[in-house]
Amino acid sequence: MGHRTGVVSATIEQRLDRVGAGEVATTLQALATPSRLRILATLVEGPCAAGVLAERAGLEASACSHQLRLLRHLGLVSGVRDGRSMIYSLADQHVADLLEQAIGHAEHQRDGR
Repeated sequence: MGHRTGVVSATIEQRLDRVGAGEVATTLQALATPSRLRILATLVEGPCAAGVLAERAGLEASACSHQLRLLRHLGLVSGVRDGRSMIYSLADQHVADLLEQAIGHAEHQRDGR
């Protein structure tokens, strides 16, 4: 997953101390709403215009724009202007991996494994 290669020398606890638990919690809070999860899930498939993201997430354009601003601020998505449209994409593979892990955990809990 991500940029790490080889053996990880620091424990999870040490890494959490280095990054800061608050920063990690803020990132995880970004996944705490179904609309943001739907936006991120759509972006796993590839870059997408803001209007399409709003439609796929079942949001009004203004609400989707608000969620996208938050996701950009947290470094989870990036956006580029294409004429009058904004095209969004995941910031990097870490975001897709995080989403995959969260979904996998929910499936595991649901299935009682």
